[in-house]
This record gives sequence, structure tokens and C-alpha cells, in this order.
Amino acid sequence: SSSSSSFSFTPRNANETRVFISPLARKTALEKGVDYAKIRGRGPNGRVTNLDVLEFVASGGAANVKSSAQQQQQSSGGAEFDASIYFPEYEEVPISTIKKITAKRLTESKQTVPHFYLTVDVNMDAVNATRARMNALLEKEKNGKKISVNDFVVKASAAALRAVPEVNSSWMDTHVRQYKLADVCVAVQTDKGLMVPVVRSACCLGLRDISSEVKSLAEKAKMGKLQGKDISGGTFTVSNLGMFSVKHFAAIVNPPQAGILAVGGTRKEIVKTKDGMYKETNVMSATLSCDHRAVDGVDGAKWLGAFKSYMEDPSTMLL
Repeated sequence: SSSSSSFSFTPRNANETRVFISPLARKTALEKGVDYAKIRGRGPNGRVTNLDVLEFVASGGAANVKSSAQQQQQSSGGAEFDASIYFPEYEEVPISTIKKITAKRLTESKQTVPHFYLTVDVNMDAVNATRARMNALLEKEKNGKKISVNDFVVKASAAALRAVPEVNSSWMDTHVRQYKLADVCVAVQTDKGLMVPVVRSACCLGLRDISSEVKSLAEKAKMGKLQGKDISGGTFTVSNLGMFSVKHFAAIVNPPQAGILAVGGTRKEIVKTKDGMYKETNVMSATLSCDHRAVDGVDGAKWLGAFKSYMEDPSTMLL
């Protein structure tokens, strides 16, 4: 046999020692036909650098040698090449069951549900003032828990669903199902993935009861103690990223629901008053995502108008 046969080798398997090599060096090794496992790295912790590969090639080490990747490609009959060799070192992160289910359902939603989006800016001055008064009263009570802005959002959403039932619905292929009560799901991020527990009959609850229920469900979600009844059903969803300083975003509809509201954080803005003066006010952006099969644009606009009205005058939610 020729002297080149001394360079033949078998591809490395999972049990062999890991080779640390820079992305550029790996790319060069592939292009030059070099098995980088044969190269002695002189970088930190024995890492193979691009210079190491070039010097190995210049010394004749690449003569008639195919890299492991090339051999694998050849043995697979020209199958699609694994482009991951061009990327930096990485870690494979396991996917939880919750995340798998969420990924499947959201993918189906974007592929099968025709979305449309509507956005309004809500003046939050009245909500902030009302919330401050309520929390001041709750502080005087034993174990009194504060009411959050999100509690107002859930309450206003539920009230708007009663006012505009076209959004409180599901597309059923042969007909549209409209619900008589508003069961509002609240998106909660956990270590295992996104959970959406349900606040049952939110349209019939006061702010204190909504606040208590949301806190209880969120705590159960984060502790992994939600039961099937806690996450089943729901006629509408609220997703709030305001606590992360997000100004605006659009959420994906959660079938069979026909709508989901995405709210951002409250921000300061200078606005012109009716008498021509200017003042600083608190503003929150809210975006409604709808299933266009069940909800028409006008109905979505009416719902968002009702939500904005309830938020800007919270007392009307009590009527």
C-alpha cells in the first residue's frame, strides 16, 4: 500500500475524548480534509486553533485524509451535511413536557388560525389612583393583599367580553360558539414553561377576588401544583409583560379561544388636554389578537374600545 494509508482512521464515537477546537479551525479542517482529532492543540486547555490546523496541513498531515464529517457524509450517501460544525460549541437543553405541548399548540395556531391585531393606548391615571386608594384600605386589614394592575386588566377584559360577546367565542367549523360567562386565562411563566391557569367567571368577581385567585393560581403554577381543572377551558387569555419593561407586543391566539390580550408596561407621556394645555400622563399599550374566522375587525375594535373605557374609568366596571 502507499504511504498515505498510514493516515487512515475511523470516525470518533461518543465514548472517545472530546476535542476542543475553535469554530474557524473546525471549518478550515473540514475544507482541508483534516481530522482535527489528530492535531495537537496549543490553545488554552489544549484547544485546537486555526493556526494549528494550517501548520498541520503545511507539514503534510492532510495528505489523502478525510475528516470525520466528510467520511460520515460519504457513508450516508451524500445526505444533507450537518451545518452545526460551523457554529460555536453548544449545549443541548432538554425540553419539558409543558414546553412540547405549548410549542405544538402555538405552531398549530399560527398555521391554522388567521390572526389579526388591534392596538390602543390606555390612559392609566384613573387605574393608578383607584388602585392606590384600594391598597391603602387593604393595608389596614390583617393579611390584606395588594391589588395589581394586572388584576384591573383581567377585570376589564372580562367586563368587555360580556359587553362584546362576539370576542368571547370559539370557531367550531360549522358555527361560532359564544360563551355566556368569561373565564379568563392568565399567562404565567414557570421554570418548566408557560402555563395559563383559568380564573373562572372572572366577569362575576370583584377585584379583590380576582387578585386572590390570580395569586393563588400563579403560586400553584410556579410550584408545579396546578391540577387539570386549573388549566382546562378558558374563553380568553391575558398576557402581561409590563413587569419586564416591554412597551408593546402581539400574542398568539390560544385555540379554541378567539382572542388574547397582550399588555405592556405603563410609561410616562406628554399629552395635549382638551383646553390646549399639555400634561404628563401614564399610558399603557394593549394589543388584541383575534381569530378572524370567529371575530370580525369591527367586533375586535368594539371590544378593545370597551376595554379601554373600563380601564380609563374603573368605576364603570362595578355597574
